[in-house]
Amino acid sequence: MKKLIIALFALVPSLALAAGPSVPLDSVDIDLTDKASLQRGMTTFVNYCLGCHQAEYQRYERSAKDLGIGVDVLKENLMFTGEKVGDHMKNAMPADGAKKWFGSLPPDLTMVARVRGPEWLYTYLRSFYVDPSRPFGVNNTVFPNVGMPHVLQTLQGIPTKEDVVAQVDGEQKVVGSKIVTDGSGTLSAEEYDAVIRDLVNYLEYTGEPTRLASERLGTWVIGFLLVFLVFTYLLKKEYWRDIKK
Repeated sequence: MKKLIIALFALVPSLALAAGPSVPLDSVDIDLTDKASLQRGMTTFVNYCLGCHQAEYQRYERSAKDLGIGVDVLKENLMFTGEKVGDHMKNAMPADGAKKWFGSLPPDLTMVARVRGPEWLYTYLRSFYVDPSRPFGVNNTVFPNVGMPHVLQTLQGIPTKEDVVAQVDGEQKVVGSKIVTDGSGTLSAEEYDAVIRDLVNYLEYTGEPTRLASERLGTWVIGFLLVFLVFTYLLKKEYWRDIKK
């Protein structure tokens, strides 16, 4: 019992870190049946994320099969460095170099949606802002002092953080902040949000590729148990009929 209490106290700091900053998270429409969204999300992941981050527990072939992508299309558009179709989604960045360049090894993203949650990811990827004091010139309201460049800036434009001021008790007070862009991105704000939604949708899929199959199987199992319950009840009544006599 004593060891269990000690272990629980040891977990408290890690749980506090996992909670993250108290920033309101935006909701995101996750739909694992939307294959078009998942395909677009995989495209964004391969082109903008895979250079630094890996999805080493996910294979190209598995994603292509689940998302309805033909092998020829996969090889031509989503595989650029001589990988094989059955390979895991890794990059060639050396670990020592990554630690030197970024301060730490960029995390694997296979399970990131299960660890952080889709709402956190969606808000985080839309919360970068210019901060000249940081090594890469940007910061993040959801993940302060993050050691990551804003790799999607060409799509979004240059983002800045502005204070949100409101009347509180008769005084003008700062009640929050918002991200605004200069319009130099190749996408509008709505289009950028859609790209991030597709990317988060894909990361939600990689965290549990069998989720839809598991849900379908679960429906059949529950149906079987309900039918079995009816027969069990009828059998019980039949047995008790003889006992009551």
